[in-house]
Amino acid sequence: MELGRGDRYVTGIAELNMMAKLAPRGSGPAIAPISPMVELGAYEALWLEKGATFKTLADRFAQDPNALPSDFVEPGAVEAALKEAVAHLKNASVERFGVRIHHAGDYPAKLRDARHPVEMLYYQGSWEICEAPAIAIVGSRNASDEGIRRAARLARELVSRNYTVVSGLATGIDIAAHTAAIESGGRTIAVIGTPLGTYYPAAHAAMQRKIATEHLLISQVPIARYHRQHIHQNKLFFPERNATMSALTEGTVIVEAGQTSGTLTQARAALHQGRKLFILDSCFQRTDITWPERFEKMGAIRVRTPDDIWCSLG
Repeated sequence: MELGRGDRYVTGIAELNMMAKLAPRGSGPAIAPISPMVELGAYEALWLEKGATFKTLADRFAQDPNALPSDFVEPGAVEAALKEAVAHLKNASVERFGVRIHHAGDYPAKLRDARHPVEMLYYQGSWEICEAPAIAIVGSRNASDEGIRRAARLARELVSRNYTVVSGLATGIDIAAHTAAIESGGRTIAVIGTPLGTYYPAAHAAMQRKIATEHLLISQVPIARYHRQHIHQNKLFFPERNATMSALTEGTVIVEAGQTSGTLTQARAALHQGRKLFILDSCFQRTDITWPERFEKMGAIRVRTPDDIWCSLG
């Protein structure tokens, strides 16, 4: 197994455990070495505790802002959880991946704007893509043909303006945005609601592998917990990833979405995080939904022409 930092990867668990990366805690100097594999195992172990959720873990770390996952877990539990998680990754043929840990290295500070910030992210691909300006394009899985065309046009326009296109690799609007960004020679980030090496929907497996190899794939989903619990419980990971998707970007564009769409989770997250929220005018034209007007009153920007986006972004 290999765990990477940016485009550089280090081979072997034993070697990783011997490595120490100095961690800047808070705004002070580096004071403690960090083992990525120990923190991975500790993060997985925390998720195996009864009742663990993104909220309960965020509340726990909020009480000790300088804590690392390993500060809350006994070494034996760390080792067991690490072994279980690594076994699942190996079974899924995930041989190259990296982690980003709060307090260590290149963890993106903008993720702390989330209501329930995550302490660790798994990724595959080029982490440096996170450093470029990015906009999320999201919307319904059951998208209309016109919605898919709009998403693709918007992705191409973002690429032409050197923005990274971020989405969730779902059917409909998401896959249209990723595909158009790649075909236009741009960058894309997929934030998935499953662990690395798990493909949902299965039809997008090839695209997920392509993004993981040539762009950037991010997951915050705990591997061991995901594989232990029922599939219906795992559906709860999808809306949570929308908050992370929003936090990584300068703004979110909703192309189209139903009245109860999971996309609205990202709309709420964007406004909470102080990100721009753009809603295409076509959403306002629909008579079967009321959410566009509600979010406009909360600060969302109605997009009648693409210039409404570019002027707002400055």
